[in-house]
Amino acid sequence: MRKINPLTKNHLFRAVFDGGRSAGAKRIVVFALKNGLGEGRLGITVSKKVGNAVVRNRSRRIIKESFRLFAKTHKNLAHGFDIVVLARAAITNAARRDIDNELSHLLTKLNVIDLKP
Repeated sequence: MRKINPLTKNHLFRAVFDGGRSAGAKRIVVFALKNGLGEGRLGITVSKKVGNAVVRNRSRRIIKESFRLFAKTHKNLAHGFDIVVLARAAITNAARRDIDNELSHLLTKLNVIDLKP
């Protein structure tokens, strides 16, 4: 399995926010944009409105693990996308299972999964 490549630069986040498609749920919002590369990149952003540093870092770890498990079970995950996951304040008291379900639903809704076998 490939390592999840991070999206780190501010201008890359801005490009995804400005030019990408988005889908939202109660706890997270997912933005996706084709990047023209052969690899996918993941960016996670958690506002200070979510909580203190401990809560924000826990939220990041949960989102990253949910994405890793999703990518592991869906081998047909398209590898040409920049994906940014924005955490909402409701993520603080959510179970990881709920985040898994929302993330898979939103990625499917955004057609990030390559449906060709």
